[in-house]
Amino acid sequence: MDAFCRLSGLDPLWDWNRTWYTANPDLTQCFQNTVLVWVPCIYLWLLAPFYCLHLYCHDHGRIRMSCLCSAKMVLGFLLASFGFVEFFYILLERSQEIQQHMVFLVSPIIRSMTVILALCIIQLERIRGCRSSVFLFLFWVLAVVCSLVPLRAKIQLAMDEGIASDIVRYLAFFSYFTIQLAQLFLCCFADQPPEGKTVLQKNPCPVKDASFLSKILFWWFTGLVVRGYRTPLAAEDLWTLREEDTSRKIISELEEDWTDECAELQKQEKALASGVALGSRLPDQAQLLRKLQKEQSSGFFLLRTLARNFGPYFLTGTLCIIFHDAFMFAIPQVLSLLLDFMRDEDAPLWKGYFYATLMFLLSCLQSLFSHQYMYACFTVGMRVKTAVMGLVYRKSLVINSAARRTCTVGEIVNLVSADTQKLMDFVVYFNAVWLAPIEIALCLFFLWQQLGPSALAGIATVILIFPLNGFIAKKRSKLQEIQMKFMDGRIRLMNEILNGIKILKFYAWEKAFLEKVLGQREKELQALKKSQILYSISIASFNSSSFLIAFSMFGVYVTLDDRNVLDAQKVFVSMALINILKTPLSQLPFAISTTMQAMVSLRRLGKYLCSEELKVDNVSKAPSSSDGEDVVIKNGTFSWSAEGPPCLKRISIHVPRGSLVAVVGHVGSGKSSLLSAMLGETEKRSGHVTVKGSVAYVPQQAWIQNATVQDNILFGREKLKTWYHRVLEACALLPDLDILPAGDGTEIGEKGLNLSGGQKQRVSLARAVYRKADVYLMDDPLSAVDAHVGQHIFDKVIGPKGVLRDKTRILVTHGMSFLPQADLILVLGDGEITESGSYQELLSRHGAFADFIHTFANTERKESAIQRAGSRRSNARLSMVDFMPSSRDLSQEQLIGGDTTNTNLQNMEPVSETDQEQVPEDLGKLTKADKAHTGRVRLAMYKKYFKTIGLVIIIPIVFLYAFQQGASLAYNYWLSMWADDPIVNGTQIDTDLKLTVFGALGFVQGIAIFGTTVTISICGIIASRHLHMDLLNNVLRSPMSFFECTPSGNLLNRFAKEIDAIDCMVPDGLKMMLSYVFKLMEVCIIVLMATPFAAVIILPLAFLYAFVQSFYVATSCQLRRLEAVSRSPIYTHFNETVQGASVIRAFGEQSRFIQQTNERVDFNQTSYFPRFVATRWLAVNLEFVGNGVVLAAAILSVMGKGTLSPGLVGLAVSHSLQVTGILSWIVRSWTDVENNIVSVERVNEYADTAKEASWNIESSTLPLAWPQRGAIEFQDYGLQYRKGLELALKGITLQIHERERVGIVGRTGAGKSSLALGIFRILEAAKGKIFIDGVNIADIGLHDLRSRITIIPQDPVLFSGSLRMNLDPFDTYTDEEVWRSLELAHLKNFISNLPDKLNHECSEGGENLSLGQRQLVCLARALLRKTKILVLDEATAAVDLETDMLIQSTIRTQFEDCTVLTVAHRLNTIMDYTRVIVMDRGHISEMDSPANLIAQRGQFYGMCREAGLV
Repeated sequence: MDAFCRLSGLDPLWDWNRTWYTANPDLTQCFQNTVLVWVPCIYLWLLAPFYCLHLYCHDHGRIRMSCLCSAKMVLGFLLASFGFVEFFYILLERSQEIQQHMVFLVSPIIRSMTVILALCIIQLERIRGCRSSVFLFLFWVLAVVCSLVPLRAKIQLAMDEGIASDIVRYLAFFSYFTIQLAQLFLCCFADQPPEGKTVLQKNPCPVKDASFLSKILFWWFTGLVVRGYRTPLAAEDLWTLREEDTSRKIISELEEDWTDECAELQKQEKALASGVALGSRLPDQAQLLRKLQKEQSSGFFLLRTLARNFGPYFLTGTLCIIFHDAFMFAIPQVLSLLLDFMRDEDAPLWKGYFYATLMFLLSCLQSLFSHQYMYACFTVGMRVKTAVMGLVYRKSLVINSAARRTCTVGEIVNLVSADTQKLMDFVVYFNAVWLAPIEIALCLFFLWQQLGPSALAGIATVILIFPLNGFIAKKRSKLQEIQMKFMDGRIRLMNEILNGIKILKFYAWEKAFLEKVLGQREKELQALKKSQILYSISIASFNSSSFLIAFSMFGVYVTLDDRNVLDAQKVFVSMALINILKTPLSQLPFAISTTMQAMVSLRRLGKYLCSEELKVDNVSKAPSSSDGEDVVIKNGTFSWSAEGPPCLKRISIHVPRGSLVAVVGHVGSGKSSLLSAMLGETEKRSGHVTVKGSVAYVPQQAWIQNATVQDNILFGREKLKTWYHRVLEACALLPDLDILPAGDGTEIGEKGLNLSGGQKQRVSLARAVYRKADVYLMDDPLSAVDAHVGQHIFDKVIGPKGVLRDKTRILVTHGMSFLPQADLILVLGDGEITESGSYQELLSRHGAFADFIHTFANTERKESAIQRAGSRRSNARLSMVDFMPSSRDLSQEQLIGGDTTNTNLQNMEPVSETDQEQVPEDLGKLTKADKAHTGRVRLAMYKKYFKTIGLVIIIPIVFLYAFQQGASLAYNYWLSMWADDPIVNGTQIDTDLKLTVFGALGFVQGIAIFGTTVTISICGIIASRHLHMDLLNNVLRSPMSFFECTPSGNLLNRFAKEIDAIDCMVPDGLKMMLSYVFKLMEVCIIVLMATPFAAVIILPLAFLYAFVQSFYVATSCQLRRLEAVSRSPIYTHFNETVQGASVIRAFGEQSRFIQQTNERVDFNQTSYFPRFVATRWLAVNLEFVGNGVVLAAAILSVMGKGTLSPGLVGLAVSHSLQVTGILSWIVRSWTDVENNIVSVERVNEYADTAKEASWNIESSTLPLAWPQRGAIEFQDYGLQYRKGLELALKGITLQIHERERVGIVGRTGAGKSSLALGIFRILEAAKGKIFIDGVNIADIGLHDLRSRITIIPQDPVLFSGSLRMNLDPFDTYTDEEVWRSLELAHLKNFISNLPDKLNHECSEGGENLSLGQRQLVCLARALLRKTKILVLDEATAAVDLETDMLIQSTIRTQFEDCTVLTVAHRLNTIMDYTRVIVMDRGHISEMDSPANLIAQRGQFYGMCREAGLV
């Protein structure tokens, strides 16, 4: 090269004296004209082939020629022409001595050819649809940087010699440089989208339109931040998800992979199973081991599937973190050079500025790469969350009942909430597992260079700190599992409390359940407290780790040899390295524990995703044929689980097309199981099941979605008006729709909360009828409705003249009156078909069925033989419109009602007639969707939180922090003084004293850190205990109306996610924020001590920081709220699906529900994605502010070189290097606190809602045995559902004497149940009073009242827990009394045959007992309490007639000395009562003994005639 340059008369390529050892540095002419020109060219030519190949493989469509592209081409041609012009100019001018100008000839030609290559690449990018080019951006950056040196030289020359000497040359160079800059500038913008790719999205994500520069700096996000700052963000402001982030795209790819993995897993299992000799049973331990092994491998397979799908993108992030590390380790080396420069008195100043700038550039690059890595991680995390949620949801639609029973709804919801979160954390921290040890090793290598073998002392310290933290992490992981177990239990309990809240209120059991929840909570907090104290030790050892390492290294270094002196360079370069060392040290244990937790979560998810599915061959489906048999079971044996006992044995059925089959039998004889077998829900042990055509299913307990009535009936089908109307009429729903506020547009609360049992059942039936299926499976759909409504439905829908007359119908029923019309009757007993045949055949056989019919015929026949003459009356009976108050509002019939509308105390003010037209869309709304609060978190929330902790503890915390940072400042300053100590004869004096003081200050700081973290943790626990207690009290003390308007998903979310945030997130965030704020103060003080002039730079930077921060926090908090609000519907939907899975499967609606859940997850991700980008946007922009502080500290130190000691400069610069990290952590922890303090706000929301009256009144003088007589008196009693509505009961005056048995009858909406509700004060009186034994019930506590009277409600609700707990939660009765009540309730035999007897565990909602058995348990509850007043809401709807007779006779004998009120639907049950009250539109229209009322021939007589009783 030198020879080549010498040829052209230039100096050699490199000359140290010209470039380095001089006060005015410059590069040689040869270097400027060769290397600087060729470097960008070589870059482009070498990498172009690879880049073109990449473009060839990734075609995004063609981009039209735009102004931007044209400008790039024009400028490119200008640049190329410059080179050619220069080439020819030299050729012509210097043609004689061409040999001497080879350098000047070659360089322009190379340059021009390279620019032409760049233009070709621009065109290729346009054709392949690349909108912003990283490759060319880097080329132009290189070109401009390489032109800077010649530019400086030219300017210098022009200033020395004047421009006139060679004006053409100067102008040519400056023009060339300007055009290069312009090209670089144009490269910062993105081109327009390719043709045909402009998908019309409502609000597309701007990242697609962003240029490369905008992407790495996250400037594309600024628009949203600004919008969020101006007005609080709403859901419609958010961008739609990018195609690659949508559920549809992610899951479609993942599902195939996962199916393959599952198949492989099953292969492994089979191989294992065949390895065990047949017939031999594995010992229990081996079985357990096998089970664990299966869980382990299923988790591994899941991980492998996820890695295969998301690994490649994750690896790009990994590449970024490696670059980040390279820059991070370069910075201390530059610091070392800077301190060297400070010590060298003759060094020229430009070197100082050069080092300062280099440090700034390295810091900036480090920031950029770090955040690209985090962005990649969070994007992968988000996709993993979508994938796992999708897989779990799809699994929940195919899981079989045995597997379903092993996990409750709560646990499944936990899989998608808690476990997916753990996986997301794992994605972010996984790289630290392998990268941290490498970083630690590098740090120690560089420390060895500084301090020699003494660095080993640092390693020893690290090795001591590590096992301690490893041990702590392990203990904490155990404690966390314990805590999660108690939390699961608590959430499960809450779920049940919310599902059975009506029963809790009727029985006044809130306190017992409150105690149970608090018991779980206390155990949970105990585990949390231990975990937090361990964590504090961990934090203290980490935060003191830099001090401990420094102390051990410096101590060993100075004591080894007197000649070892600590100067500024050694001390502060070592400190900078130790600060780098802290990050991997702190991340490693966290990364390891996150990985451990993720493994547990993967195992749990794998176990669930690999659990048994319903076998497709349980039922063979066939297309329907015009004749033949629609349902055939040949010799079938079925069980609920593969291992369990069979629930149906030797079943053979042939159901001809279009026939009506009735299935009858006692409670628990297997009727519902038979339908499940036909649906393929049970495990088929042997035999064969064939079902032809489509199926519609009506379950025994109606499954209603939280949607409008119309949506529930259409169930995803198109609306055909006439057919829809016919279905509504046939199912007797039209009168009900007139009552509902928005007709069929009324939203139904979760689980059908604002419908009565009968209405729910009829909606469920209507859904099936609307389907026009071929086979109808109906599980006792008529049990929850009145006899005449039942008759109407049978006639119009099920019977021989009904809408379904041509369809195949299989009806499980307890109603005897329908049996004569059935084509085939199957009698079930103990899981076998004991008899089958038509009604007449069975009667003629004189078997068990015939006896049964004869016993009950008398009672039933009267009811069912509705004379046709009365049919017009019966229609009138069904139309409830006449009984409605004029305002189109809710039915006035009430809560416990049988076929009556549930209380729907919507929080709508009454609408006047004129307003009604204007607000139709809100009319039928019932449930309040979770709302997002807007704006910044109010100060009141912080006040509330800190007030809960107490001021007494808060002030010492602040002092502890100040003390801890003071100690840190002192030991750092002491170090700088030590470093500046003069060196006498190669040694320093008093090293022992210096070391002792340094050590003492450091240890004091460590103790202070432990103190602060423990105190904050304990404060957090105090606060969260109080807040949870308040929330629980507020919820349990809310009136019934509150639970109807609030979806249980929202409430559960408060108890799970929000309380969890208050438990852990808020205290952790506060710890971090406070420690970093004080750390920042310390750094500022140190920088100002060294260079007071830095204040001029630090203050504006502080303002800029505050400005950016305020922009960010407003947006971030709002995004967090939107994300939280959009999370609830996912869980609510999950909950609903898991409970209604069998219905969804029967109707074949899986794909629609999957589509719905996709939409909900995507909607949630639209607010999650901007949320994490916001953090990146902020961090990148802030770290440039922080790097500004580094630059300022370094440059000011160079300027003050004469006056400053190296020790002080080292202290200032090494501390300023920490600023970027500190700033981003402050904002992050501040935002975490802001975001999580929202949880305090959300938990506190229910403090202001309306509450019930107090449970107990202290001063009450109620005698213990009250009510002794059981006399009830109503005085001008009125009751309304909401303020402003007409009274539901109007001026009721009535006396009920002791031991009287009173039946309450009336049309639907007449106010029957309202009387019962009034007695229990579920609704408070609007006027008048109720006296029981002379005591005004309004003057006593609700519990005093409700615990002394008893109700048997219509819906039998049980809670998970022992049977004994379900009967007697307060443990007030002895076992003998409990057994006695079970005997009277005819359950003694059943329960004494159970293995655990009274301790038999009821599953969630009591699902392991049949409905009839649950009804009997409710009867046993009443028998146990044996109060003087019993209210009976026709509770016998779900039981067969035999059980019904048992219940009635038990009530007659056991409660003969009590006052009994019965809200009756079956009139025959009250014909022997002392009095009957007939209600009509809230008034008592008739009241007398049944015989007298019939004689009077009034309303009651009309009803009896309809029911065939007269």
